[in-house]
Amino acid sequence: MASRPITFGQAIAKARKAKGLSQKELAALIVKDEDEGPISPQYLNDIEHDRRSPTSDYLIRRFAKVLDEEEGYLFVLAGKIPEDLRRRAKDRDKIVEGFANFRKTITK
Repeated sequence: MASRPITFGQAIAKARKAKGLSQKELAALIVKDEDEGPISPQYLNDIEHDRRSPTSDYLIRRFAKVLDEEEGYLFVLAGKIPEDLRRRAKDRDKIVEGFANFRKTITK
């Protein structure tokens, strides 16, 4: 039987525990946006239990930095494409080719 793929929330919880951080400690380190304060422990709990998703690219990048996780991996788990790539994605054929290559790589 195939195992279910890991979710963004599960990856965050696993990385947090590996770092020995409580939800309260991690929440204090994750700033919502450049001009805002940290996320609440309840919001982190909701993310870890897949009741909420990260709301911005900045937030995903913060999780990656604080937890020493690969940014691209977290973006995939969050089901998002970073804004900088969306802005540069103008050529339909290159997008299709890139997605096909990505699919081949992850299904090997």
